[in-house]
Amino acid sequence: MNKTDRMLAIVLELQRKGVVRAEDLASVFETSVRTIYRDIQALSEAGVPVVGATGQGYSLVKGYFLPPVSFTAEEAVTLLIGTDFVEQRFDAEYGTRASAAGRKLEAVLTGEVRDNASRIRKSIRLLTTGKDRLLEADKEYMEQIRSAILEQRKISFEYTKPRQEADGSHRSVRIASPYGLVLNRGAWTLVAWCGLRQEIRHFRLSRMRELTVLDDRFQPPADFDLQAYQPEDDRQVRVCIRVDSDIAGKAAESGNFYLESAEDREDGRHMTFRVRQPEDLLQWVLCWGAGAVVLEPEALRKLVREEAARMLERY
Repeated sequence: MNKTDRMLAIVLELQRKGVVRAEDLASVFETSVRTIYRDIQALSEAGVPVVGATGQGYSLVKGYFLPPVSFTAEEAVTLLIGTDFVEQRFDAEYGTRASAAGRKLEAVLTGEVRDNASRIRKSIRLLTTGKDRLLEADKEYMEQIRSAILEQRKISFEYTKPRQEADGSHRSVRIASPYGLVLNRGAWTLVAWCGLRQEIRHFRLSRMRELTVLDDRFQPPADFDLQAYQPEDDRQVRVCIRVDSDIAGKAAESGNFYLESAEDREDGRHMTFRVRQPEDLLQWVLCWGAGAVVLEPEALRKLVREEAARMLERY
């Protein structure tokens, strides 16, 4: 990034964040603190009202606002693809807002940039598969959850789990304090404090039913940061599966969440997974039929044999 572009970017960063330290600006623009000092001095000499406070950082004088900047065709396409993504992967309200934002962006582009952006955009297409597409119920739940997060209200819902609860049921009613939503491998997940488990838990929207926003309010922990949040990894069981070469590509494209590594060998592709318990991979193994063989652990091999025997009884 040349000096002129960096100085403009510094102004935009100050306008966006309010107060920023020289050290943080240096980190963002991958340069030295001394260079940032020189850039700030040059901005001041050019008439940009930048003020510095010892121990706090730099800021723009209140009331100063940089007029809208022009976009390149590539920048415009990047933003427009973003609006397309939001329309496909978010709820109806955000989808409508994204569509409106896209129209506004196209309206402020210069003719040449708009034409170039249109040509580039037509060469890029986002396909939403059945797996990726939000069901209508999920869209409604997402809108309710977003509202609950903003208003800091608890929610109640019935949740279905693949594994049985202590009473033998797969369903339970949860009351939770919603902290945030995460899109992971095409599936929306709620990160929330679970009243039943008394800890932070993760809930897939696709497994929720009868969701209700309650009047009860909650106060999120002051130190909780969704962007920095890293859940504890409790996948301690190692699984090794050999997949026949003719289906190895399809197996890799399935995007299994538990996959850690894969290695092609003479007898096929050896795929290594880490799971919480062997049952987590049973259905995935079965979907490949005789093309997939569990090498370890023996517990999963036993589950496959038992399930195959039950299938044989039905046929």
